[in-house]
Amino acid sequence: MGFPKQIKKTIPLINKKILTPRRHEIAEMISDDGTYLPKSLLHADLDRGFLDFVRDELRCVVDGKVIPAIDILITTQNWSQFVETWDFQNIDKNAEPPFITTIRTPEVKFGTNPALRYNIPNRKQYYYAKVPTWDGQRHGMDIYKIPQPVPVDITYTVVIICNRMRELNKLNQIILEKFSSRQAYQVIKGHYIPIVMNDITDESTLDLEKRKVYIQKYTFTLLGFLIDEDQFEISPAITRVFQIYETDVKIKKKKQKKETPNPPSVKRYDFATGVTSNEVIEIFNYTVNLKFVDSDNVSNGTPPSGYDVYINGLYYGNDVREIQINSGDTLRIVIFKQSPNDTSFLIFNQELL
Repeated sequence: MGFPKQIKKTIPLINKKILTPRRHEIAEMISDDGTYLPKSLLHADLDRGFLDFVRDELRCVVDGKVIPAIDILITTQNWSQFVETWDFQNIDKNAEPPFITTIRTPEVKFGTNPALRYNIPNRKQYYYAKVPTWDGQRHGMDIYKIPQPVPVDITYTVVIICNRMRELNKLNQIILEKFSSRQAYQVIKGHYIPIVMNDITDESTLDLEKRKVYIQKYTFTLLGFLIDEDQFEISPAITRVFQIYETDVKIKKKKQKKETPNPPSVKRYDFATGVTSNEVIEIFNYTVNLKFVDSDNVSNGTPPSGYDVYINGLYYGNDVREIQINSGDTLRIVIFKQSPNDTSFLIFNQELL
């Protein structure tokens, strides 16, 4: 049964940031030197970043010994000459296998990173940040502008030269695990730069009279971009704006609001002639009290006497002096005339509630 060689001695209590908090953390890391602008990124910085990637991320340990990586770049021309004349002799101070070296293709092509291509034409400046300023007397604001970065693709070849297959297998394992998701990332001056693996080739040599030498090449493309700090632009914005408001310092007392009286209105019901009794029906859409005021040609004798009141079809009373009506009620008044051939009327004062 296999046992893990590496055991975690401590467990992190704080989880790593993701999504938007992680973006803010990266932005703060880019400007951690006290500047509001991103750091300049040129060819030399990309080369140095890739060498650091080979040294740190592709670190290969076999039998407890680290395979040394040459910390300089070799061009394709120098490498071809070196391969033809190589001789690993310690007396001549030449490198003795195993070792890892990095070759860079001289030509740098326009980048294929879709996030940086053809967004802003003609290399115009665009807004990056608004920074407050203070000159000791006045507050102000500066506008920082930068051009769109130029994407570039740089091809590198990592070569391992060794005499034993175990060293070749170990580096191959590290590279395949590192690029199992197609690409890896290297932080160069605070910028996250993707690196894509392209191809693996073998140029091993075999001579029966000499010891076999394995030469394996791994080709990578660094999807970088160029930012030149000399092209940054800082322009002053609004220095200061005063806004003055005139106000009255006198304290004004609020006048007490007087409730407006609700004067009663007159409600009159007229009745037709020629019959001994008559009635009127009305539907109310509001709450009101009807108070009797006057009448004409309405009998006072018994029975019948005066007028009868019905609310919603229910008998309410006879000769009622105050009628309480709610919203939606139906009022029906039936009167009894003294003179059937004369007109009659009832007058009420209505008070809205």
